Amino acid sequence: MTPLLWSGAAGSWLFVAVFLLDGLTRPGYHPVRHPVSALVLGPRGWVQTANFLLCGLLVTAGALALPGATGSTALALGVGALGLGLVASGAFRMDPMRGYPPGTPDTTPEEYSAQHQTHDWAGMVVFLLLPGVPFIAVFGLDDPAWRVGSGIVAAVSAVAAGAFGHLWERDAPRTGLVQRAAIAVSLVWLGCLFAWATT
Repeated sequence: MTPLLWSGAAGSWLFVAVFLLDGLTRPGYHPVRHPVSALVLGPRGWVQTANFLLCGLLVTAGALALPGATGSTALALGVGALGLGLVASGAFRMDPMRGYPPGTPDTTPEEYSAQHQTHDWAGMVVFLLLPGVPFIAVFGLDDPAWRVGSGIVAAVSAVAAGAFGHLWERDAPRTGLVQRAAIAVSLVWLGCLFAWATT
């Protein structure tokens, strides 16, 4: 099961690395304001679409090995659902809005497409599980240090995810920055959890 666990670690870390690098180098894209999901739009959109799909599948595959490695079926189910949420986020993309891709009106559409609405549902699952998975780990792991660390990650991610939702509704200037914090904290932790589970 060790290869599956390393697959999960790779998927967790790679997802963060790709959206950070792509966001910093994408013409017309402002990572401090725009959400990660907007990276699926435009000529280079295939990069983030592939990131969602590949990394989501790798995280889901890693979840298959977690019951035996950690003794927690609940943790494995949470991680598996998070991975599938990432896959669905890539399969259904958000609508152009708020100035991206370049040439798009700098406003929020009054109505969303069915694809965007499905993307939003997938995103809701992801943003519930970003703090939810480490919260499950608090009760599902035996190692005291990991339980404390998981609790801290759950709290930080929950605050960041909640703040992102509030900022998104207002189209605040730092919406993308706060969203990235919520994602990165949890997925870096998850990658470390997968790596730790191999020992």
